[in-house]
Amino acid sequence: MIKNEFSPFTLQVGGKLISAENPMIMGILNLTPDSFYTVSRTSEEAIIERARLMISEGADILDLGGQSTRPGAERISAEEEWSRVELGLVAIRKAFPEILISIDTFYASVAEKAVQQGANIINDVSAGSIDPSMFETAGRLRVPYVLMHMQGEPQSMQNSPSYSNVVQDIIFFFSQKINELRKAGVKDILLDPGFGFGKTIDHNYSILSKLEEFKILECPLLIGMSRKKMIQSATGTDAENALSGTIAANTIALLNGASILRVHDVQAAKDAISIVHFLK
Repeated sequence: MIKNEFSPFTLQVGGKLISAENPMIMGILNLTPDSFYTVSRTSEEAIIERARLMISEGADILDLGGQSTRPGAERISAEEEWSRVELGLVAIRKAFPEILISIDTFYASVAEKAVQQGANIINDVSAGSIDPSMFETAGRLRVPYVLMHMQGEPQSMQNSPSYSNVVQDIIFFFSQKINELRKAGVKDILLDPGFGFGKTIDHNYSILSKLEEFKILECPLLIGMSRKKMIQSATGTDAENALSGTIAANTIALLNGASILRVHDVQAAKDAISIVHFLK
């Protein structure tokens, strides 16, 4: 029988212990001009209203990013990235003092400035590989850290990615990085297998079907598949029409133990969690 395999978890945030008895939702707020999903390209002027909508629909975390990490995206500097996110971050923190905010960056300097301005979580797609000071920074700031797997870098990650066994290779990668993070003083680690980051369509669906194997690492799983190419390819749609496929994929992830869904469409993710909740 299909069952909900979600495992409750806790996070230490700003001296407070947050207990998650149900899967959480992370809403995506991109302050970038070239996000692959056009609706998510939120301007500074519109960011408060989009944040308000996401929170009203059930978002537990808002993930704020100023650098596109879509395949082939050009890297911008830490200074430019911070200039894109600073005003939006400050405005959201002022308007919604209780909401959890994640800063989506691979620059330690941006992460530190963001935490100083009210961000609660660091979401680093590079797992510390782009900025070697990131782990030390996360440990010193004492904030939860999202450890994501990516083969290569955004500029080249989709150039013939290969693995001997994609799930086992990522688990081995995570085990090494978790050890490094613990040594740096990071207490709360969230694992993101990195759907679409240096993976073929087959790799992505192999990971999705075997998510339960990541439980051996004893860290909450953050899943980000929202409207991505893996959804578009499987359903024959584009990003704008990939919501129903995203819901289906997220439901499978929830059944296989996902702890956090990172999404563009909060209400749809909330509904999927509600349905899965009733499975016994």
